[in-house]
Amino acid sequence: VQLQASGGGLVQAGGSLRLSCAASGRTGTSYVMGWFRQGPGKEREFVAGIRWRGGATQYADSVKGRFAISRDNAKNTVFLQMNSLTPEDTAVYYCALNPDGISMIPSRFIYWGQGTQVTVSS
Repeated sequence: VQLQASGGGLVQAGGSLRLSCAASGRTGTSYVMGWFRQGPGKEREFVAGIRWRGGATQYADSVKGRFAISRDNAKNTVFLQMNSLTPEDTAVYYCALNPDGISMIPSRFIYWGQGTQVTVSS
């Protein structure tokens, strides 16, 4: 399985960005796609996840109401729409895939993309 993330960049506080992550290879038909981030001097943290079958989503408290995760089944692509960005959202954002199709526990995500930098200026 390969994951290719894109869409990062520099944005002013209050702005928006949309990240994309395309999955290829033997993903199967039931998996979980997630977004994680790692800010400067911080540990990697879960941001959002979506179950491919059924579309159930989950968000970290810090992004609820501002970020939205969605998917394009036909393209095996997951998106992260990020609105009302703040400098605290500055991080490298990673997409990841959990083949068990259910869990959003970080340790269950075994395939990782290369990361895309998001920088929010004040």
